[in-house]
Amino acid sequence: MMNRREFLQLLAVAAASGMAIDSKQVLAGNAPSEFYDVPAYGNVSLMHMTDCHAQLLPIYFREPNVNIGVGGAVGQPPHLVGEYLLKHYGIRPGTREAYAFTYLDFQAAARTYGKVGGFAHLKTLVDKVRASRPGSLLLDGGDTWQGSATSLWTNAQDMVDACKLLGVNVMTGHWEFTYGAERVKQIVNNDFKDSIDFVAQNVTTNDFGDQVFKPYTMKVINGVQVAIIGQAFPYTPIANPRYMVPDWTFGIQDENMQKVVDETRAKGAQVVVLLSHNGMDVDIKMASRVTGIDAILGGHTHDGVPQPYQVKNAKGITLVTNAGSNGKFLGVMDFDVRNGKIAGWKYRLLPVFSNLIAPDAKMAKFIDNVRAPFIAKLDEKLAITEDVLYRRGNFNGTFDQLILDALMAVKGADAAFSPGFRWGTSLLAGDTITMDKLMDQTAITYPSTSLTEMTGATIKTIMEDVCDNLFNSDPYYQQGGDMVRVGGIQYTVHPNNKIGNRISNMMLKGKPIDASRKYKVAGWAPVAEGATGVPIWDVVATYLRDIKVVKPRPLNMPKVMGIGNNPGYVV
Repeated sequence: MMNRREFLQLLAVAAASGMAIDSKQVLAGNAPSEFYDVPAYGNVSLMHMTDCHAQLLPIYFREPNVNIGVGGAVGQPPHLVGEYLLKHYGIRPGTREAYAFTYLDFQAAARTYGKVGGFAHLKTLVDKVRASRPGSLLLDGGDTWQGSATSLWTNAQDMVDACKLLGVNVMTGHWEFTYGAERVKQIVNNDFKDSIDFVAQNVTTNDFGDQVFKPYTMKVINGVQVAIIGQAFPYTPIANPRYMVPDWTFGIQDENMQKVVDETRAKGAQVVVLLSHNGMDVDIKMASRVTGIDAILGGHTHDGVPQPYQVKNAKGITLVTNAGSNGKFLGVMDFDVRNGKIAGWKYRLLPVFSNLIAPDAKMAKFIDNVRAPFIAKLDEKLAITEDVLYRRGNFNGTFDQLILDALMAVKGADAAFSPGFRWGTSLLAGDTITMDKLMDQTAITYPSTSLTEMTGATIKTIMEDVCDNLFNSDPYYQQGGDMVRVGGIQYTVHPNNKIGNRISNMMLKGKPIDASRKYKVAGWAPVAEGATGVPIWDVVATYLRDIKVVKPRPLNMPKVMGIGNNPGYVV
């Protein structure tokens, strides 16, 4: 129980940050008892998690202040940040929900409301929802097996076992494929046999076009036939190494999706749900083109969207959702199905506040056992940070900046590139950067670093190409990551221009980048086979051990032009 002094200290922190925190909730040190009481509705219930990126323990995760929409996506979910998002969804500033869904007053809010996620806490919440909704299913949108030290060091086995213990029923994938085709098939055919359906209608063999996985699964929930179709990340062989899945083809495949939807309807499906790893903008476009899908439970772009986006198509409306990342949210979709049709629906995206939910004892013990063999290595203290470290945002994040600075310092580079990954947990000022937390930012199966001579023209070409993946006005040409993080080079970006004309005014140490001159550029995460450079975590760890304290540093952000008062851009 919080004493009066602790309560007053907490209010002082809140007041200093400008937060309008509900004093009754703060005094209780708890949410209202009904916070996780979600009244049952209808007769078909689906829970949805996605993009947990192997985070078994509670974490901090700062939502972006830059998530720019272009074309028809301007001002539309998921491209709303901060106060724009709160206003759109009617969320009161300074509340727990505001902390969960926005970056606003992040550090003060994090200290007030605590960490989020954690599989032991998620397990308790899943069981609570299930108890009020007999027959409900838990769907996992993928990016589950990658993103932590233990997932990498156990070859994904920790997450495979954790998901079985959690009670996942159906899953699709993306980063799962970076463990290689054979490892994925081994898990699906053995670990998941008779427990978890791995579905992906858009993954076929290169030679004869045979389905690699089941395209969908049919479930009966309280007498209602429900079809769950899988859509793996369409650009896996482009965004990640092709050699890891050499015999498989991916893609969006609208035409085949329509055939699969029609097939499930012909088999008696009264509810059709797409478990997608397309990214929300792609899902919205797909929902406008493919008919017969009642809801898309989406992932990949890590957007925490409080309510579904309703998309009209030729035969009705499809609800499009996205359930955030890092185990931070649990989506609950309820349908009232009568006479073979959906008569109504309700949706809640529940933030998982770990200090409000008792951890499940069995899951907590499992996590302790998984981490035990590695604990000395995980707990190595590398440095202290005096700044909030985070990754998410279209152009850069403070942890990305730290990685760039480490690459340039250790490699002796003029400039550096770091991938626009959206996974990676956050740290508060004063936190210790352990090897565990460094691996949260770097744990991939192709971690090699490099130092390459590139002409100024090549540098611009690379930046233009990645920028087009983010800001192409057609979502089907977007790959869902953020802009490559750039160290050492300042530049201007015009998101609404066409490819080849978005990047300009490139400068290095106050001088324009010369198209014909060669520069030493450091990088990591090469998709080409055969790379042998020092792993990125070793490079950054070397840098951190040397500096010992990470002081606040300038964030290398581009000058953004031509977007007007975009509600996805607040700096």
